[in-house]
Amino acid sequence: MDPILLTQFFISGIMISVLYILMAIGITFIYSIMKMINWAMGEFYMIGGYLQYLLVTAIFGVQYWFIALPIAMFSTFIIGVGFQRILLKPMFLGGIERRDDYATIVTIALMVLLRNLAVVIGGPYIYSTPDYFPPVHLGPLPVNGSRFVAFISAFIILIIFYIIVKKTWIGLAFQATAQNRIGVEAIGINPLKIDQLTFGIGVALAAAAGALLAPVFLVYPESGSISTMKGFEIIVIGGLGSIPGAVVGGFLLGMVETLGSVFINPSFRDIYGFLLLMLILAIKPVGLFGEKVRVA
Repeated sequence: MDPILLTQFFISGIMISVLYILMAIGITFIYSIMKMINWAMGEFYMIGGYLQYLLVTAIFGVQYWFIALPIAMFSTFIIGVGFQRILLKPMFLGGIERRDDYATIVTIALMVLLRNLAVVIGGPYIYSTPDYFPPVHLGPLPVNGSRFVAFISAFIILIIFYIIVKKTWIGLAFQATAQNRIGVEAIGINPLKIDQLTFGIGVALAAAAGALLAPVFLVYPESGSISTMKGFEIIVIGGLGSIPGAVVGGFLLGMVETLGSVFINPSFRDIYGFLLLMLILAIKPVGLFGEKVRVA
């Protein structure tokens, strides 16, 4: 194979990996603090895509897509906080024994609700968001402009997320709540408020991925289903609840899918990720960065 063409595919794999990581970190962030899986994550990805399409085509214009992006993220954050307060907060207040089962049922119901609302409001149509940027060249290599700016934007969002979690007071509160929900109450931190922020930030990250990929993968009611599958593949590969694992898992998935499509067959792109998942679990059942259960 031509080395230049191989390099182009490698760059494409890196770009899509960062978008996968953005989605996976949103899922992992919610799980690490609230100890629940949000099965409706793909629908918040879908909401981000719809909001971005609406803002770009009806209000700002495609040249101001970078203004529409934070608005779509913040709007999804507010929606997420609202759903968390109404549907998920009760599981921490009502003495529910199997919170994981409760959360699974509620978020699956929310997934169905949001997907059908999208059909009712927007119709069963596919919407095409205009390209954010014309094709660019990295040296001699042509790169899709929308993918390139999505990669740069996602990378910036991930850096901001890292700074918030690692360098700020609220980030320390997130980490403390993830480690000991009862202990943080003794120092004046309300874990229920942290849960609301956590869920809002997690779904906002998913919305960012949906908004950034709107010109690439289009916008329609079921657009979040594939992204949800990819996100869960990544967090299982990296280890449930591990943010470093989400980063490594997202990179591996993106590269395996891209290189598998080049060297084997692009028709089986989604299968390569599952093969990687089975290989990782066969070697390390808890994922690359997962922790084993402690036995007393």
